[in-house]
Amino acid sequence: MPGIVRKLLVFAAVDGLVLQPLAQKGQRAAPPAQITYSDNHIAPVLKNGGDSDEIGKSFEAFGVVGLLTVSKSSFLISITGRQQVAQIQGKPIYCVTEVALTPLASRSEAEASVVHTQRALRKEEAEGDGVYDSDTADEIEGASGAASDDVGDDELMTNSAPGQHKRTSSVAQDVISKKGGYGRFAKKWFSKKGWTADQRRNLGMTSSDTDIDPPLTTAVDPVAPIDPATENDVVKDSSAESKSNKAKDIAASLLPKLLRTTQMLFGSSRSFFYSYDHDITRSFLNRQTAVSELPLHTQVDPSYFWNHSLIQPFINVGQDSFVLPLMQGFVGQKTFEMDMDPPKPVLEMEKSSMEMVDLSGGRRGQEEAAILAAARDSQDTADHNISSRPSTMRSFLLTLISRRSIKRAGLRYLRRGVDEEGYTANGVETEQVLSDPEWNPSSRIYSFVQIRGSIPVFFSQTPYSFKPVPQIQRSDQTNYQAFVKHFDNISDRYGSVQVASLVEKHGPEAIVGGEYEKYLNRLNDSGGIRGAQIGFEWFDFHAMCRGMKFENVSLLIEILGKKLDVFGYTVESYGVQSSKQSGVLRTNCMDCLDRTNVVQNSFGKRALEQQLKAEGVDLSLQQDQNTLWLNMLWADNGDAISKQYASTAALKGDFTRTRKRDYKGALTDMGLSISRFYSGIVNDYFSQAAIDFLLGNVTSVIFEDFETSMMSRDPAVSMQKLRQQAIETCQRLAIADELEELIGGWTLLSPQVPNTIKSTPFEESILLLTDSGLYSCRFDWNLEKLLFFERVSLDHIISIKYGTYITSTLSASQTDEARNVGFVVTYKAGANDITRVNTRSMTNISRMDADLLNGTSTAPPPFGLAALLGRPETPANRVLALKALPSRSAVAEGHEVQPPSEIEQVKAICSEIEHMVLRGQIHEAGTETKAIVENGDIISLADARKSTGILEQLGHGFKKLIWA
Repeated sequence: MPGIVRKLLVFAAVDGLVLQPLAQKGQRAAPPAQITYSDNHIAPVLKNGGDSDEIGKSFEAFGVVGLLTVSKSSFLISITGRQQVAQIQGKPIYCVTEVALTPLASRSEAEASVVHTQRALRKEEAEGDGVYDSDTADEIEGASGAASDDVGDDELMTNSAPGQHKRTSSVAQDVISKKGGYGRFAKKWFSKKGWTADQRRNLGMTSSDTDIDPPLTTAVDPVAPIDPATENDVVKDSSAESKSNKAKDIAASLLPKLLRTTQMLFGSSRSFFYSYDHDITRSFLNRQTAVSELPLHTQVDPSYFWNHSLIQPFINVGQDSFVLPLMQGFVGQKTFEMDMDPPKPVLEMEKSSMEMVDLSGGRRGQEEAAILAAARDSQDTADHNISSRPSTMRSFLLTLISRRSIKRAGLRYLRRGVDEEGYTANGVETEQVLSDPEWNPSSRIYSFVQIRGSIPVFFSQTPYSFKPVPQIQRSDQTNYQAFVKHFDNISDRYGSVQVASLVEKHGPEAIVGGEYEKYLNRLNDSGGIRGAQIGFEWFDFHAMCRGMKFENVSLLIEILGKKLDVFGYTVESYGVQSSKQSGVLRTNCMDCLDRTNVVQNSFGKRALEQQLKAEGVDLSLQQDQNTLWLNMLWADNGDAISKQYASTAALKGDFTRTRKRDYKGALTDMGLSISRFYSGIVNDYFSQAAIDFLLGNVTSVIFEDFETSMMSRDPAVSMQKLRQQAIETCQRLAIADELEELIGGWTLLSPQVPNTIKSTPFEESILLLTDSGLYSCRFDWNLEKLLFFERVSLDHIISIKYGTYITSTLSASQTDEARNVGFVVTYKAGANDITRVNTRSMTNISRMDADLLNGTSTAPPPFGLAALLGRPETPANRVLALKALPSRSAVAEGHEVQPPSEIEQVKAICSEIEHMVLRGQIHEAGTETKAIVENGDIISLADARKSTGILEQLGHGFKKLIWA
């Protein structure tokens, strides 16, 4: 395959930012590229190199992550720190430890940022910090000198086994390092010193100072690669034009926070991995064995290509040498030794150690003492023979790779369950590989793959509770369709499927656990997937392992052991597969973190024992029964996946590491649970929006949504499709007369209380227009069910008014008079108008009951007979207030069709209603038809500001202080 640039110089030239590859030993350097300042166009540089002044103001990078473009600002994301964590078949695997974000607005800003990055990197090198690049001193020296002195990665790394994978930070340090992302409110929340060494030891972590990350100054202020003054200028410049139009550029205002989040995600989180020569996104089970001449980015599994959207500008112009695919997850590797011919146990010694010996002065006691002495002499002789015989130890290499899917990617409570395409949250493929340390082609390579993922039904949970109750969403049919797609996707990739569900059988978790079992039985009853049944085992982990007896997981292994033996594992030698894993174990709990880690570790150990037996090693006969190397590798894997999904290390990590569970581990888990709770309600909302944006799932409009509500929609949910289905459902249930012709249907915002113009919150409702009536339908979007509707005869409509409709002044987007528009239909209540409520069956209710069902209406207070009877009279005129939904969607649809603006939508709807109303009226000959539509403010900006209370403003300001 074509070579990927392994090192490059980044410097600011006159016309653009230049990326100049450095030549590897014995190879010609790839041609340089330039990103122009004006339009960020990427093109090859005709003349190699730059002048001495430009080269002097440059920094070295190990690869390109991509281009980040938001609002009118663009940044180059490049890798400035890396650490080798493994080598597979002689190809080094690196973890990204630091990235630089270089602005592309102008030469002055780019040059200032480059110099700032250069100084930061030199300072780290001077301090002797070897964490950022695990290359040898020779390569570091060559990197800072001439390009011809650079040493190739292959020459350095091929024959050297990687060091042991180590944890590099404590949980508290991870949380503290993100306090800049949490907002100003959180800066005083934590101590700056982190946890003590004793507390780290309680977690089972290494307390050595050498294993702790240096202070992540760039994580709190990621503009380390960007001059702080420059960053402010970028934000000011990008928002200057919008300010002149009296509208704030929200994306630009959130740019500093986005840059911090990007730096932490790709850099200091240490959760992204790459290789220049090896496709780490594909397991040995699914990898392509034939050598390809195509670029690496065309061969990787798109499900694990995390920077695909960011690097797309380089792909579009054919700059394949700069396209370096990144994978999020975990890569760890450890070498261990096994005795191929372990000493046989001395039977007499075993017997004597198991029996009680009578040491009294009797004859029997003397005989037993003599037997014990003889056994000891025999054991001494055996030990002497062991020391004198040639070594029978053999080294093995264990590699653990977890690949986190970009499908339904995100954070704990903000991404749950399944999406419409069958992809689940926290979907992770974990591969355990056993091999020879030198990857000798004649030696066999063993691969065992497991997967995890959220329960494949639509459900949600609130982050504002330690143990929130799951809420099932969407209709039964929609859930089942997504459920079938999910297992169809798995079967396509892995073959047969065995499910291990670890959720509780009683309590809140049983809500989704029961749905899981119900849909799976339904699927199997209908023939399964391609005629194959899906295995399902509901193992209530908390009940079976109550009292911290996690060793009871062996019961699950006994149940599923035979099924997994049928699946087998993949075996390869000389590049040819001699056997292939035919099925996969899919494990889940609620978060697919803590319980799942323990179970996957246990099944991984079982597979390893079988693979070692195939190599002639019986693990049970080894003198050293300690498998700490295996436990530590799986514990580090669990912590990495947990940090990426829940922002803390995994719970139950002490058992995974030491196979022991005590009260100290329980207390540690309590602290981690509190950290997760805090992160879930403070930091995750913006981080989720940033992840969706960086993956290319949404546009910069997502930050406008976030600024308005401090949260964002799930881009996997097709609102256009969901709204169309809701219109069809309402049409089917609400329009009873088959002769009534549907003219149009729309989704709009309406006050929660009927017959009002302003009552918060507003909710999405359905408006249907027929040739004789207007239907206002309230819809349950979670259950996809019509709640109730109100029908107004067209001949009762008096007037329609459209115009500015501002319901809040808390954010910039809510005060935009051009985009906040709506209309009010005024009508006279009549006998033919009906209101029906869906209480499992549609029931007619009176107009007043419809008002009281949802709160207090705007009807005047009762008087006269109505007051004496205690029941308000029906007001003569009623209103139906509706507001246009935002025309711009944050979801990246993949097309450039410009949707109609809000005012265009409103005018079109009003015109349709007016046309149908006038068509039904009888007019005398020669008389002019009187229009019923007029233009005017419904709620003006001035009126909205007057009605916005000080407490409402303070509440929004407080939330913005925390979340933004």
